[in-house]
Amino acid sequence: MTYDVIVIGAGASGLISAIQTARENKSTLLLEKLPKIATKLKATGGGRCNLSNTLNNTEFMQSFGKNGRFITTAIEQFDHHELMKFFKDIGVDTHIPDGFRIFPTSHSSSTIIQALEKELLKLNVTIQTSTKVQEILIEEDKIIGVKTANDTFKSKNIILATGGLGYPTLGSTGDGHTIVEKLGHAITKLYPAMMPLSTKETWQASCRADTIAKATIKVDIPKLKKLKATGDLIFTSSGIRGPVVLDFAREITPHLDKYDEVPILINMVKGKNEDDIIQHIKVQSSKNPHDKIEENLNSLLPNSVIAQLCKLCDIDETLTFKSLDGTKKNKLVKLITQTPFTIVGHDGFDKAMITRGGVSLKQVDPNTMKSKVIDGLYFCGELLDLDGPCGGYNLQFAFSSGYLAGKLL
Repeated sequence: MTYDVIVIGAGASGLISAIQTARENKSTLLLEKLPKIATKLKATGGGRCNLSNTLNNTEFMQSFGKNGRFITTAIEQFDHHELMKFFKDIGVDTHIPDGFRIFPTSHSSSTIIQALEKELLKLNVTIQTSTKVQEILIEEDKIIGVKTANDTFKSKNIILATGGLGYPTLGSTGDGHTIVEKLGHAITKLYPAMMPLSTKETWQASCRADTIAKATIKVDIPKLKKLKATGDLIFTSSGIRGPVVLDFAREITPHLDKYDEVPILINMVKGKNEDDIIQHIKVQSSKNPHDKIEENLNSLLPNSVIAQLCKLCDIDETLTFKSLDGTKKNKLVKLITQTPFTIVGHDGFDKAMITRGGVSLKQVDPNTMKSKVIDGLYFCGELLDLDGPCGGYNLQFAFSSGYLAGKLL
């Protein structure tokens, strides 16, 4: 029961790590606490499995914010081109239907998982599921093995790929953070990310049937005004969701912890400003002077949204703009371009697709993914203090960091 390498966690990063170590002719044991491998990977992208995207390496790293440079070696050695080639070599064709996001042509995560499992078995990787690691065993600051409830497995090299805290029902319960903190590794504060947000306002519940395309959200706090995101917005009975919210949640949750409430402004008219809206109103009014307000604006916004914005301004949307006084008109125009909401909460890690925070990058060598604290310990994937937006970023990083860790340099 001695192995060259033990990989803990059979998610995206752990699977590719185990494949890489086996390709390096190292005997490999893959341990997974759930009954099946790749449970979270199976749910990725609604089961369609958005593997990566076509950004060049520089833009890809920039999308991860201030810590993005940590990815340099991992992405240079295993970028989206290498990822597509890797899957092609193990029998999975991929494509880029929208010119940006990369999917398996089957649009099924099961295709990816089956191919990875087949490759693991081909390489004689020992896979043991329903096995939770309780402790990493250390002697003189060096790895000697791991302890589970029933066994002890010996190895001088451990790759930790246990994920974060997002979607605990899919296996991410922070076990890795607990284990390595005991070994002297610092864990930055953990926040749920990539999920819907709850608002103090309730009027948006009347607009749930409509998606707002290319909405821009920004934080309405002076020192945080640089925080913004653009994408499709969906209203819910209790708040907001949609791709733009999933992306922006990772920026909001740490500040919710600090401020309790985070005011935001949403531009729902594809970035148009007040002057643009006034011009639109003038043009439409000259063409159709008897049009009601809702008819004048319905090429900009859904009727349900127009009705609610008018109500907020104490305006009857069945009137014409000509019959409105200037004050109310200006108030409505401003509200259209800068609709205020107050973020007051979220559903926590139960609904979070990823985790913000993790193993401090200061204690990990970005050229190898090796611990600077414990000899023989490697990290990869969501366990680390690094997270990106939705659109294949986090999965690509999981594969890239897993590949690099698996080389055991």
